[in-house]
Amino acid sequence: MITKQQKDYIIQLLQEGKDIPEDFKYQLFPTKQKEYELAYAGKMRKEDILANEDGVFPVPLQVEKVFNGNEYEAYEDDWKNMIVFGDNLQFLKTIYDNKDPLIKDKVKGKVKLIYIDPPFATTDEFQNKEGAKAYNDKKKGAEFVEFLRKRLIVAREILADDGSIYVHLDQKMSHYIKILMDEIFGKNQFKNEIVWHYGTYVGQTSRNFPRKHDTLFMYSKGQNFTFHPQRDGNPEADANYKRWLKYFNENSEIVGSNYPSEDSKFSGYVKRFRDDYGRDPLLDDDVILTVNGKLVDSVWDIQSVNPMSKERTNYPTQKPEELIERIIRASSNKGDIVLDFFGGSGSTMAVAEKLCRKWITCDLGKLAYFTIQKRILQIQNSKDLEDQKKKYGKKAKSFVTASLGSYDLAKTFELERKKYLEFVSGLFEIESKKHKISGFEFDGKKDNYPVIIYDYNTYKDSSINDNYLQDIHRNIGKKVGSRVYIVAPINFVDFVDDFVEIDDVKYYFLKIPYHIINELHKKPFVKVRQPQSKSRVNDIEEAVGFHFKRPPEVKAELKIEKDEIKIIIKSFKTTELQSDKTMEEKSYDNFETLSSVFVDKIYNGKSFEMDEAFFADELLPKKSKKKNNDEDVNLKDLSQVEIPLTKSEIGEQIMIICTDIYGNDFTQTFKV
Repeated sequence: MITKQQKDYIIQLLQEGKDIPEDFKYQLFPTKQKEYELAYAGKMRKEDILANEDGVFPVPLQVEKVFNGNEYEAYEDDWKNMIVFGDNLQFLKTIYDNKDPLIKDKVKGKVKLIYIDPPFATTDEFQNKEGAKAYNDKKKGAEFVEFLRKRLIVAREILADDGSIYVHLDQKMSHYIKILMDEIFGKNQFKNEIVWHYGTYVGQTSRNFPRKHDTLFMYSKGQNFTFHPQRDGNPEADANYKRWLKYFNENSEIVGSNYPSEDSKFSGYVKRFRDDYGRDPLLDDDVILTVNGKLVDSVWDIQSVNPMSKERTNYPTQKPEELIERIIRASSNKGDIVLDFFGGSGSTMAVAEKLCRKWITCDLGKLAYFTIQKRILQIQNSKDLEDQKKKYGKKAKSFVTASLGSYDLAKTFELERKKYLEFVSGLFEIESKKHKISGFEFDGKKDNYPVIIYDYNTYKDSSINDNYLQDIHRNIGKKVGSRVYIVAPINFVDFVDDFVEIDDVKYYFLKIPYHIINELHKKPFVKVRQPQSKSRVNDIEEAVGFHFKRPPEVKAELKIEKDEIKIIIKSFKTTELQSDKTMEEKSYDNFETLSSVFVDKIYNGKSFEMDEAFFADELLPKKSKKKNNDEDVNLKDLSQVEIPLTKSEIGEQIMIICTDIYGNDFTQTFKV
């Protein structure tokens, strides 16, 4: 309860136009407690997450490439499937915000199925000399729970009212996430706990039963949801098949020309045929009964992806298409939107494509992004779901690749004025609304303050200098309040400072590329680091804010020998701003900032289709962990890195993408 003294204090603040302290939030707007809920450090209110009080806000999508036209069949409604590189919480909030022109009114509230396979918390959270640690012993456990909870809260808001979600977990986190799912979706919307028994080599264990299953929780958003019972595809396990074995044809059907007419149990199927067709079944084409195995229950025996399987992508944690197929068939229909915001190896998207569903995915890892892109571009060569001995044989339908939170500066300035206005409005959370103050036109509002989006194409020979500001100020004076925002390319702004103050009005410069003005943001911007080892691709990372790409400086060449081709990287230097680096990273040089090198060995001149990925820990000499080791390698002095390739696997062209730890790419094509 709020005391009279507190009420009077709040009224006084409101009358004076001052902000109410954060401490009053929970007293003015108390959270209604559930019957039970998970309590842990750092747990935010749902309302605050959706209001971007966590510092993570929607950011615009920037199209990388559209795969359309004659090669990739278009949808009748102009829909395009989507692969997004970026932080999935930012992406979910962009969908929830429903303003980005690429997805506006197309996705929010229309997603029929969400399947996610999030990272199961980090290895070091569970392993030490004594074995598994309790979650309340370390902060990382609570951080992971909140990491996933934020995403599930926003995901529920974009799910269709008749939609469902499946969350895939292992034994380390499933019990905690079950309680979260009850909080977010409601315990009455819990439909199934599915046990996936994946049947890999058991091995030897002496202190516990071998762990050979994952858990999937299925929840619906409402009481009316899509669900189609599934059968296991093994007719011989069906009781009806065993009873009437001699009557079934090769398609596991009993037809009008041969059925057990004297069996009283079968007479019900005959009656149903008469009711449907108005006659007795007599012909070979008159199908009375079809069996397709036993009804699938909540324990699924499905083999994990075999290391030698053609389905294998070499992405860690890849899930089998058979598992995803069962989920998509059960909880969606053709034409429905399927979303997987932990894209990983791309199994969800590949299966959704083959089952004629629309799909969207997101991942912040370059390996995942390139793995998914290749899998979709080459889907015609993958196995058919109906007959695994055959190839699927169809090219993917139209799709788009896009970046979110990490932008190409040149592409930004190539946008026509209208699209540029939309893009920067999304970037800086500007409400696009032209309005005039004392006859001067503004392009929008940010936090209810007027915004000018500088038209650098029209005024190419001008700049934002003292005369420009004085001219504006003479027109509008103090009628604008205490601040004005000006968005402009950095080379059009003559001021080094973040703002200039004239008569108590602050003119803030939102420069592109943007250098963060801390006082304007709830949290400092955080750039995701790309891993230097394949074993770390599923580490938990979160981005805050946005940045513009700064491609590294790379010198590379191709060396062709008798049976081998070598990619020689002679130097690799990041161009990342010092202000965006950690203290340790500021001393890095040469190859120390290399994350990975992705190679397309048969580049077709149109699209990058990754064949191999090489991470820094494979390419660079290992540093000794011992101090004062004379043989320790100084990577700053490393003269070159060699990547050997088998000559017989190489086409006429090779494309390489060299990525630094900040996610910036350098691309080069070699003719062989």
